[in-house]
Amino acid sequence: MSSKEKTWKEVSIAAVPPKSSEGFLTGDWKTYMPIHELEKCTTCLTCVLLCPEGAIRFRPETGKIEFDFGFCKGCGICANECPTKAITMKIPEE
Repeated sequence: MSSKEKTWKEVSIAAVPPKSSEGFLTGDWKTYMPIHELEKCTTCLTCVLLCPEGAIRFRPETGKIEFDFGFCKGCGICANECPTKAITMKIPEE
């Protein structure tokens, strides 16, 4: 048996992973990717509050929103709920 830890793709369905979700990057699950248009963004933080994965963060030192694509699953909640439509969902080009 190998001592190498399994990735999420190698873990059986309904299996309990050996570490927290912070240890598994799940961003490669997505089909769609959020595109953030800075000129439309009012920094209302709706996307930050509603992201179920915590993949969108507000950085007070810069006053900007950051997307952590390592954890973003592409659900589109941020784009759907953005009041200024500053986030759109696109299929990434290969």
